This record gives sequence, C-alpha cells and structure tokens, in this order.
Amino acid sequence: MREQTTGNIEVSVIMPCLNEAETLERCILKARKGIDSAKVTGEIIIADNGSTDGSQEIAVRLGVRVVQVEKKGYGNALRRGIEAACGQFVIMGDSDDSYDFSAIAPFVEKLKGGDDLVMGCRLPWGGGTIMPRAMPWKHRWIGNPVLSFIGRLFFRCPVTDFHCGLRAFRKTAYEEMDLQTTGMEFASEMVIKATLRNLRISEVPITLYRDGRSRPPHLRSWRDGWRHLRFMMLYSPRWLFLIPGLALMLVGLALGAWLLPGVGIFMGLNLDVHTLLYAAAAILVGFQSVVFAVFTKIFAISERLLPEDPRLDRMFRHINLERGLLTGVVVSLCGIGLSISAVFRWHAVDYGSLQPSEILRIVIPAVTLIVLGSQIIFASFFLSILGLRRT
Repeated sequence: MREQTTGNIEVSVIMPCLNEAETLERCILKARKGIDSAKVTGEIIIADNGSTDGSQEIAVRLGVRVVQVEKKGYGNALRRGIEAACGQFVIMGDSDDSYDFSAIAPFVEKLKGGDDLVMGCRLPWGGGTIMPRAMPWKHRWIGNPVLSFIGRLFFRCPVTDFHCGLRAFRKTAYEEMDLQTTGMEFASEMVIKATLRNLRISEVPITLYRDGRSRPPHLRSWRDGWRHLRFMMLYSPRWLFLIPGLALMLVGLALGAWLLPGVGIFMGLNLDVHTLLYAAAAILVGFQSVVFAVFTKIFAISERLLPEDPRLDRMFRHINLERGLLTGVVVSLCGIGLSISAVFRWHAVDYGSLQPSEILRIVIPAVTLIVLGSQIIFASFFLSILGLRRT
C-alpha cells in the first residue's frame, strides 16, 4: 500500500463530502486500490463540508486526512481540499460511489505524459459508459450533451463531457487557472479556464455507476444546470453580447435599407414605417449589445476572469477617445441635418398635416442617428476609462 500522509507524495485524491457515510468507506478503499495500481505514492483527503452523519469519523478510522471546510459549497470544499493537497497531481471525484477510484491509473499516466488537465468522459459517444439508473434521463440526453456542446462552441474546448466530476490535474496548472467560484460552477470554471489558458487537456473514458446513497443527491438539476449555463454565458461576452448584437444590427440595417425607399411586400404583407421603426430599434439595441461585449471583456480581463487578449490592445491603438468623440459628433450631426430637413418639409405645408409614411422615412433615421451618435460619445468616454491601464 503506497498511500502516505507525509513525505514525497505524487498523487492527492480529493473527495468533497457532505453526509456521505453510506458510501465514503467504499470510495476510500477504492482510492487506495487505485493508488496502488497506478504505482505512485499518494494521499487521500476528505474535504468535509459539515457532515453530521459520521462521515468524518469513518475517514479518521480509515486513517485518511480530513480537511474541515466551513464555507458551504462544492467549489469551496474542493478548493480547500486542493489547497491542502501535497501531491504533484490531484485527482478529484464525488464520494457517492458513482466513480470508480480504483481505476485512476489512466489519469495518472496522462498527467505523467505531460497533460495538465485530464477529464473523465462518461458519455458513450466519447467512449464512456453509463450504467443503468446511474444518470437521470434529463442529465444524459439534455443537460450534459447540451451544456457540453455549448462549452465546446463558446470556448472551442476539446472536451466531450464538460461536467464529469472525476478529473485529474497538475497542481501547478490548478494554480495557474486561479479559480474563483465556490459552488457547482467550479467544475465549469476549471474546464473553461484551462482552455482559455491553452493548457494541455485530454480525456479518459470512464464508467459511471449508480451512486450508493439512499437519499437524493445534492445536485439540483434545473437550478445547477442554469448556474452552469449562466456561468458559461458570463465568461463568453462574444456569445452573450457580441454575436447577438451584430446579428441584430445587420437585420436592422438590411430591413431599414429595404423599407427606406417605400413600402415593402413580404409574403403578401405590406411593411411600412411601423416596421422601419422596429428596424431602427434593432440597430440601436444591437449596437448597445456590441458595446457591452467590449465593456465586459475589458472588465473580465482586469478582474483576471479572462486572459489577456492582444486584439483589445490593437483596438485601443486605433480607437481612442478623440476618434470616438469625432465619430459620435459626425453621426449626431447627420441626424440633426435630417431633422432640419424634416422641419423644412413641414414648413413647406405651412406647418400643417404631413403624410406619416413620407415624413417618418426622414424622422426615424434622423432620431436613430442622433441616439446612435450619443451612444458612441458615451461609450467612447467609458472605454477610455476602462482602457486607462492599456494606453
């Protein structure tokens, strides 16, 4: 048995624990077997999040380290356990007996081969196996596939099973990731930051077993699924703001250019100035969304949530406060010019009634340009504040 509590430890196996007395002993015994089969020296750490069912007593009886974690949360428990780990490599997994810790040798082998993060893959199309009743259908066919697809799309992450709880990493790579979250998002943040920092990531097919607990799991499907999705969106200003904003602007511009000369007919429907107004709104909302993408990106980088992006530095070399102000003023003046033109038309009929379909084709673009120019001016000031440390 190569498990150690001090000295030259190669692998630390960490299990977050909250009232897992029914399964904890089996997990510890399997982890010991896994350390032996991997032919490494290792330790087992139970990061206990306030168990009251005797879990801590079981761990102490079996001679493994127990780290008390006062702050609640999956991420808090793991972070504290990882901080206490002495091993060069860390393997983490749930202590509900759904993962087979005796089969950790492939993880260790990949870490020794130079990988920074090794993810387990439970999904059959990634080579994994899900035993009967081991995973609820909505997790298997909706939650995990959809969230994993979004993760790969947003971050170009080479991982099939984004939220597998059994994974291994170098402790130095973990420190480089600088993870901040305290709840279930911890698992997503690890994969996202490893990808954004260009760490070496690989996968190991594993088998997911039905957990050995008689009580419901800590995981709440919809609540935790939404938290994972929300986290991924917040970490991707491009998909949250930039792409929807650009799409809205393009739709608005195309629709506006089509309807500005006159009434348009689409599938038998007459589209007039009312639709033109919605096109203008799409342009303004789209522009605001694009600007928000830039704001969010700069803020996230300054808070070390996202890595540096050379494209932003290049952007600030070409776009400065003075150019932004000049652009905003020119756009606003175009709108004011159109507004004056509309007043002249009104004057031509002695300030009487005007044909709405005609005058609004001048007024709507005029107001749009004035608002757009104002947005450019305000955004330029705010960007110059955010970019002070870059110029």
